[in-house]
Amino acid sequence: MFDVVVVGGGPSGATAAEDLARSGHRVALIDREGRIKPCGGAIPPRLMQDFHITDDQLVAKVNTARMISPTGRTVDIPIENGFVGMVDRKDFDPFLRDRSKAAGAERFTGTFLRIDRQDKRRWVVYRDKATGEEARLETRLVIGADGAKSRVAAQEIPGGGKTPLVFAYHEIIAAPDKTDRYDPMRCDVIYDGAISPDFYGWVFPHGSSASVGMGTYVPSVDLKQATADLRAASGLAACETLRREGAPIPLKPLRFWDNARDVVLAGDAAGVVAPSSGEGIYYAMVGGRAAASACAATLASGRITDLALARRLFMREHKTVFRVLGQMQDAYYKSDSRRERFVSLCHDIDVQRLTFEAYMNKKLVKARPMAHIRIGIKNLGHLTGLVRETYV
Repeated sequence: MFDVVVVGGGPSGATAAEDLARSGHRVALIDREGRIKPCGGAIPPRLMQDFHITDDQLVAKVNTARMISPTGRTVDIPIENGFVGMVDRKDFDPFLRDRSKAAGAERFTGTFLRIDRQDKRRWVVYRDKATGEEARLETRLVIGADGAKSRVAAQEIPGGGKTPLVFAYHEIIAAPDKTDRYDPMRCDVIYDGAISPDFYGWVFPHGSSASVGMGTYVPSVDLKQATADLRAASGLAACETLRREGAPIPLKPLRFWDNARDVVLAGDAAGVVAPSSGEGIYYAMVGGRAAASACAATLASGRITDLALARRLFMREHKTVFRVLGQMQDAYYKSDSRRERFVSLCHDIDVQRLTFEAYMNKKLVKARPMAHIRIGIKNLGHLTGLVRETYV
C-alpha cells in the first residue's frame, strides 16, 4: 500500500515524489522513460535556490538575451548581476528521478493505463515496460504528472482532456564556436511570423550543443521546415543534428486540478506553462511541490477537500504573473507588425530591468513604481502606434 503513486517522472512528478518521500510517506513513481521533452532548458536562479540544483547540473550559463524582430532588428538584453542556467532535459530529468529514488521513492517503469476502484480501495494500473503485462499498485492518492496530453487528467478531471496546446519542436545540434550570429553565452528569441505565426523560435546554447526550435498553435505549420529555416537564418544549417524532439505544450492552467476524490494534477498535466515565454521547468517543479503539499495535508487530515490546496497554493503565488504574461501574448503575438513593436519596446531600460528581475525572482517587481507607470504609458504608445519605433 502506497500513500501516493505519482504518474510521470518529469520535473513535476520527480519533485512531488521526492518531497513526499523526504516527508516520510511511502511513494511510488511510475515513468515510461526513454522520452525527452523538447525544451530550451532555461532555468532561473530562483529554481536553483528553491530546489537545490547545483552548478554541476548546468550545461551553460547565459548572460544575455537577444530579441530578434521580423525585420531582423536585434535587441540585446544583459542579465545584470546573475545568469540564466541551461540544462539538457536528456540528463536533467533522470537526475531528478534518481534524486527522488535516493530520497526513498520506489521507481517503476511503464505506461499508465487507468485507476481501478473497489469500495474504498484504489489501484493504479500500468503496463510494465519489462514484461509488457498489466501491473497495479494500491494507493491512497494519485498525482497525475504525465504531461500535456495527460491520461490521468483526461480520465479523472473535469475538462482535463480539452486543454488547448501549442506544438513545440526542436533539434539539438552540435554547437559551433562563437560566430557573428551565434554566441554560446546568449539566448536568441526570434519573433517572426515566418518561423512561428503565433509564438516564437529560439536558439539556446547548451555548451557543446544547442537547442534550436519553435512552437505554434497553428496545425498547418510544418515544424521541421520552420526549424530548418531558423537554422539557416542563424547560420546553423551545416551543424550536425544530434537528436530531434517534439511535444505539445499546454496554453493555460486547467480550471480544476483535482477530482475531489483521490487524484490531483501537477506540471504540464495541470497546464502550468507560462504564457508568452513558454517557460515550464520552474512552474512544473513548483506545481509538483504544491501537489505534494496537498497530498500530505489530505493524508494528515483525512479531508479530500485538501487536494484543492495544490491549485490554490500555486495560483496564490503565480496567478498575477500568468495573467500579465497572457495579456502580453494576446497583445503582441497576433501579427508581425505587433511583434516589431514588441521588440522595439524591449529597447527600453525599464522594460529590460523589470523583465529580468521578474524572471530571475519569479514575481512581479514592486520596488520601482514609477518604472511600472512609465512602462504602462510606453506599452500603450507602442500598441496604438503613437510611439515611433526604434531601429538598430
